[in-house]
Amino acid sequence: MVIPEDYMATTAKIAISIDKKILNRIDRLVEKKMFTNRSRAIQTGLEEKISKLDKSRLAIESAKLNKAEEQQLSEEFSSAVTVRP
Repeated sequence: MVIPEDYMATTAKIAISIDKKILNRIDRLVEKKMFTNRSRAIQTGLEEKISKLDKSRLAIESAKLNKAEEQQLSEEFSSAVTVRP
């Protein structure tokens, strides 16, 4: 795992309380060299969770769209755009 040069410049220290069972699982991952340390394991887990939440929100918002209306807007835009060779 490569740590970016500006890693320390872009990180902040925080204190958290965490369930001992979860911490033991994190420690096992660090021991197996899957992560360089606890902080990296927790940060990676949070990044992945936040990314999944963002994708989930996008899917929810996309589902709210009216497909027929979106198709019509797409066709209107396509007919208005002139493609030059």
